[in-house]
Amino acid sequence: MSRIGKHPVPVPAGVDVSVNGQQVTAKGKLGSLSMTLIDDISAKLEDGKVVVTPANDSKRARTMWATSRTLINNMVTGVSQGFTINLEINGVGYRAAVQGKELVMQLGFSHDVKYPIPEGISIKCDKPTSISVSGFDKQKVGQVAAEIRGWKKPEPYKGKGIKYETETVLRKEGKKK
Repeated sequence: MSRIGKHPVPVPAGVDVSVNGQQVTAKGKLGSLSMTLIDDISAKLEDGKVVVTPANDSKRARTMWATSRTLINNMVTGVSQGFTINLEINGVGYRAAVQGKELVMQLGFSHDVKYPIPEGISIKCDKPTSISVSGFDKQKVGQVAAEIRGWKKPEPYKGKGIKYETETVLRKEGKKK
């Protein structure tokens, strides 16, 4: 029995959720998201909550039950509140700025790194050493943050690079004399 899957997804005010067969759509103030459930999972709207249940007793239905419930919850949360991931830049001369529809980063290379901002994502740089990635699709926000971090991952000796705000870099001891 799935402990996550058996909890219904509450639908907050201002969010419109519709279930048509295997297609689940959520519309809110930030945008609209939809997903198609697999055949082994069924969803229905009851009392302002989305209830996800396995259609049969197969192993695939039991494994995808909580996954489908979490994806629907992320859709509902995304269109109502949105998601934000904060990144920090550490290093001498490392900085970032938003210029038009591009994020321009100086990361110690001989050239500036230009990252085009995808549709549905907003990037802000309040300080030259902080980047805030936000949007209504959790997967897309996480993917963009991972791609930005991938340009210069934090190294363990001095901690230079781009890291998540919540990430702790394990530091190593340098050379000994």
